Amino acid sequence: MADRPLNVLFLCTHNSARSVLAEAIASRIDPSRIRAFSAGSFPSGRVNPFAIELLAKNGYPVDDLRSKNWDEFAAPGAPELDFVFTVCDNAAGEVCPVWPGQPMTAHWGVPDPSAVEGNDDEKRRAFLDTYLTLKRRIELFASLPAGKLDRHALATRLREIGSS
Repeated sequence: MADRPLNVLFLCTHNSARSVLAEAIASRIDPSRIRAFSAGSFPSGRVNPFAIELLAKNGYPVDDLRSKNWDEFAAPGAPELDFVFTVCDNAAGEVCPVWPGQPMTAHWGVPDPSAVEGNDDEKRRAFLDTYLTLKRRIELFASLPAGKLDRHALATRLREIGSS
């Protein structure tokens, strides 16, 4: 893992909000060390406009973000994954494909901001809360000395990050 960037996949059912936010955040935190992707078990086919708005407002590139099926990452030629994180409870309970590379997995569940009902300001606040939670978790992940921890210690830290 040390000779190349870590390939990290964030999963959610629809791949329209949480997992896309996580992909964008992780891609920016340390692009020399982390290559981030996102996917869903039942992708919606579009990224939530509130996610796009929040990311664009904070200077993230959004033109290439798309909602995609997790099968793309289990197919021949897919990147060898080092880590797979579920960010919604539904995806955590689903039977995932077999990922190339036998990645480490952890559940980092976050409430679905797109399920929030209310006015646009309330929805924006929910997306911001989700963004801040994911950003903190990804920063903690990026700070781990992954190459210096044994697999058990690393798995423990990943679970702890998901419950923070």
